[in-house]
Amino acid sequence: MTEPLIRPAVDADAAALGVLGRQTFLDTFVEGFGIPYPAGDLARFLDASFRPEAIRAKLQEPGAAWWVAERDGALLAFANTGPNTLPHPDARPSHAELRRLYVSKAAQGLGLGTRLLTVALEWMEANTDGPLWIGVWSGNAKAQKLYAAYGFEVAGEYQYPVGAWMDDEFILRRG
Repeated sequence: MTEPLIRPAVDADAAALGVLGRQTFLDTFVEGFGIPYPAGDLARFLDASFRPEAIRAKLQEPGAAWWVAERDGALLAFANTGPNTLPHPDARPSHAELRRLYVSKAAQGLGLGTRLLTVALEWMEANTDGPLWIGVWSGNAKAQKLYAAYGFEVAGEYQYPVGAWMDDEFILRRG
């Protein structure tokens, strides 16, 4: 097996990103954390978030950037940044937000999350006029610890919709 490669995502990755995003969300939040999302809410969220058409549109969003980690043509992880959308009084759309950092179950422990985070943060620093922002599920202590190691601090809270279900999230800020 070859070493995983980090590269910018392209339109041709949309379907694979959708499959990876859907499965990683299920593995992490449903199986891993046991969040009891109502089936209809979960299905609506997964379809809206991870359909190839939705991913393709997000790949074209002005001010957004995507990277994938792949090995032998298979996607293992991805990161997505873009203009800030988090509901914090100090946050502006011109600030950068890490929107997703997903590592597949099979690729856990390979250091891909850290590698993707480093690439994303470098891009965010170069493409913002203010602090960096991240929204993270309040029960994901592992992710919170990783982000804290990179200088992020809790700056607020909000609710993230998964269908009609609302996840309690922390808003993290650096800078």
